[in-house]
Amino acid sequence: MENEHVNSTQPAQRLPVVAIDGPAGAGKSTLAAHLARRFGLLNLESGAMYRALALKAIESDVSFSDEAALTALFATTSIELQPQSEGNRVLLDGHDVTRRVRERDVAEAASQVSVHPQVRAWMVAQQRALGAKGGVVMEGRDIGTKVFPNAEVKIFLDAAPEVRGQRRFLQTGPAQAAVTEESVIAALRERDARDRTRATSPLEAAADAILIDSTHMSFDEVMARSEEVVRQRLELSNAQR
Repeated sequence: MENEHVNSTQPAQRLPVVAIDGPAGAGKSTLAAHLARRFGLLNLESGAMYRALALKAIESDVSFSDEAALTALFATTSIELQPQSEGNRVLLDGHDVTRRVRERDVAEAASQVSVHPQVRAWMVAQQRALGAKGGVVMEGRDIGTKVFPNAEVKIFLDAAPEVRGQRRFLQTGPAQAAVTEESVIAALRERDARDRTRATSPLEAAADAILIDSTHMSFDEVMARSEEVVRQRLELSNAQR
């Protein structure tokens, strides 16, 4: 009986993982931050990790298309995420690069760096280590399919590229005279094509993910629907233990 008691309580020791996937500009980071606060979880941004590596490539003058040279950077690269109330503090080799990795040139570089299989394999290992104990919300493009295929909650957040582009332009575009709404939408379409057709871990919804298409939804509606999904999935997970 004692062994049965130990076995029955063991699964409850692992805290839940909430995986949020979707294309660029869908609002994954905002949603992840909200759900982390709402359910008392840590918000770990996988995208920030790719951008940190891309920044290392920029600073090291390494071509984004040179997989071997990018792989060589692993040995001297340390990426750390420190959860804060307003998002993660990103440390690259011990230096705070939180603001720098949000800039457009680094984001664009990250989309090119991330297509390489060896880069993705290294990142997956880093991300799994960060979320090994559970209790995290992690957003990206292959979290529910590759990084945490057994996550208790999986959400695929999507929206039409025109809507995503318009939202992103309103957030950042007007402050940059050379940026137009059309150029932002075009860049998102190009990013979508690259993410969905790459050979390793292409962007796709996990078979058991809940799809939330925010094309015709307000921010509050997306948050409310996502909270409902998390509660339902956690209740189901607890019931099956």
